[in-house]
Amino acid sequence: MLEIAPSKQAATWLSSFAQALEAGDTAAVTHLFADDCYWRDLLTFTWNIKTMEGRTAIREMLDATLATTKPTAWQLSGEASADEGTIEAWFTFETASALGQGIMRLNDGRCRTLFTAMTDLKGFEERKGPARPLGVRHKADPERETWAEARTRETRDLGAGEQPYCLVIGGGQGGIMLGARLRQLGVPTIVIEKNARPGDSWRNRYRTLVLHDPVWYDHLPYIPFPENWPVFTPKDKMGDWLEMYTRVMELNYWVATKCVSASYDEAEKVWTVEVDRAGRRITLKPKHIVFATGAYGPPRRIDLAGTGAFRGELLHSSQYASGEKFRGKRVAVIGAASSGHDVCVDLWESGAEVTMIQRSPTTVVKSDTLMEVGFDIFSEKALERGITTEKADMIVASTPFALVPHGQRAFYDVIKARDAAFYDRLRASGFAIDFGDDETGLLMKAYRTGSGYYIDVGASDLIIDGQIGLRSGVGIKALTPTGILFDDGTELAADAIVACTGYQSMNETVAQIVSREVADKVGPCWGLGSGVKGDPGPWQGELRNMWKPTAQEALWFHGGNLALSRFYSKYVALQIKARMEGIATPVYGEPSNSQGNRP
Repeated sequence: MLEIAPSKQAATWLSSFAQALEAGDTAAVTHLFADDCYWRDLLTFTWNIKTMEGRTAIREMLDATLATTKPTAWQLSGEASADEGTIEAWFTFETASALGQGIMRLNDGRCRTLFTAMTDLKGFEERKGPARPLGVRHKADPERETWAEARTRETRDLGAGEQPYCLVIGGGQGGIMLGARLRQLGVPTIVIEKNARPGDSWRNRYRTLVLHDPVWYDHLPYIPFPENWPVFTPKDKMGDWLEMYTRVMELNYWVATKCVSASYDEAEKVWTVEVDRAGRRITLKPKHIVFATGAYGPPRRIDLAGTGAFRGELLHSSQYASGEKFRGKRVAVIGAASSGHDVCVDLWESGAEVTMIQRSPTTVVKSDTLMEVGFDIFSEKALERGITTEKADMIVASTPFALVPHGQRAFYDVIKARDAAFYDRLRASGFAIDFGDDETGLLMKAYRTGSGYYIDVGASDLIIDGQIGLRSGVGIKALTPTGILFDDGTELAADAIVACTGYQSMNETVAQIVSREVADKVGPCWGLGSGVKGDPGPWQGELRNMWKPTAQEALWFHGGNLALSRFYSKYVALQIKARMEGIATPVYGEPSNSQGNRP
């Protein structure tokens, strides 16, 4: 079929699709899809973040949603492209309540993957571009209120005489980006942060921390980093940027504030939230709360026999700030993923004698390799090709999770061949390497378990050269007064132990603040139900609980790295805005952890 121009093929398919939808003929719609097909929808049809896998699932979704969605105005945007028999085309459309855009991919005239995403709510679009606020009323008025006076009034009254519609718990990067999105949509929101300043969640980390992802991948919404920003951002520089961002985006941001408790009135549809703001108890009554307390929940502390007998210092990586006080001391680092490597390097640079204890294999990828072959659509070259950050985000989101492993497996085949000599040297040092249960590498580990990987920015060479000691392949039996006893009877002397053992699921924070019952009802966050260790089935098709309705009404989760927070903050904000404005939001699909899409 490629003898016909790609754009003509795409236009023909889209026209047939639109006609079948308008006629309500869901059988005709599904006939336009390939046997092995996927439709990923962000809010437009489902008011959910959901992937329909297969024709039957697509038809069931349309049967349930088409009457209320009323999709129209399907139009191609730009020229379609063709690559190895696959035609890709972008399009726009409307529903009864929203504007949308999407991406289709066709094989042999039928759709293999369809992606639809909401861009704006009709009548409640962000005021930007030609619709931006004027900023002044050109008329003499003795009662004139300046911008500064209006901001002072707002910050004084919100949370006191006026209640926020939404409370965001956690003022790190995720909470800040969501706060900015909600602000632009006119949703009265308070973001609370336990630290003393915006950005302290970065500043308070260990001294040498630098982002492992490049600048093109890490932009915040509305205000991208300037063109002279470094490729890899130091933690304190990131903290300063976040602090600036909260001010210029005019967030109602409460520092030194901890959430003490929260309970939901199912009849009144309102939360009662007790917060401690710099020692003063305040009761807030938001309609919605969003947990944006980081990518994960509370620290995961491992139970080691003999902990009470150990005479040295034992701390979790969340408590680690600098290796300076360990200069000249023997330090064992339990854990061989990102934090474990970074802490080891910081200790080594501080003059400590450091040994990494690796309890399970780790996926390691060289940073420069990822830069060259892994971030091709988030790069300066991509910008030259017209691929903006916004467009790159859509490209990534348009691939259903079920198809990601295939591409990642091929990607890591390239990496393993490219860096074979590096991996040989690392294995020879005794370091255990893997690429996941199904050889799909770092990204799938991040989605499935959030653990077990490291982007190498220098630690691996120190391990290869013996500058960082290594114990791998032997379990810890107990702590002794002077160190660690292993299962093989050997002992490692240590003056201090840093446990880089990760974090629990975000719903454990819900257990601390709301209740164990609600936390269990909602269930864990992240993971796809892939069936690998740490990510039990059934298959979910999407990340559990993230950025979408949960089993607890008016309780949301938002988080992830800078890129995920940037992209999905928009969809959390649109869902909350729709509810504030009384727009019908019939959610299609069960909440996470209830029933998967396939066995």
